[in-house]
Amino acid sequence: MYVKIGISGLPGVGKTTTLIKTVEILEKEYTVGGIITEEILENKTRVGFTIMDWSTKEKKVFASKYIQSRSRVSKYGIDTSVLDDLGVRALENAKQKDIIIIDEIGKMELESKKLTEKIKEILEMEKNIIMTLNKKSRNPLLQDIRRMDDVRILEVTPVNRTILPYKIVGIIKGEQI
Repeated sequence: MYVKIGISGLPGVGKTTTLIKTVEILEKEYTVGGIITEEILENKTRVGFTIMDWSTKEKKVFASKYIQSRSRVSKYGIDTSVLDDLGVRALENAKQKDIIIIDEIGKMELESKKLTEKIKEILEMEKNIIMTLNKKSRNPLLQDIRRMDDVRILEVTPVNRTILPYKIVGIIKGEQI
């Protein structure tokens, strides 16, 4: 049996941190592949984001206030070629793993049509998938994911974020309902 889990929550609540902690526990028993996005900080101020292939640890900047691009979300220019290349390649390679992670399915990442198509393809697979979801976005793909019968949405809050990784591991292992 496979499980698809969406980790939702407000920006900055700890969705990525929760996902990484969950993966670190799961990797003791399972193979994991996919993508992680992380903030780029300058003097404690966010200036952009990187995307990383969890398996290879290859990392590139895909969004930055310094990138000039027609694709923009808020103050960030989006380099869709990085998402098209590294993001799509990481998810394609993750199909061979026990668990696929997708962090984050949000406005910036969905600027890439190729990455969006790869995410849709993976969601149709019978695989264990853990993804983080932008809580506020009204993107059609995100709305579809929230409506999927086989996706369980868990919300990260400041109160539950330390225990949530253990709950997710239990769900993946079939220990918790």
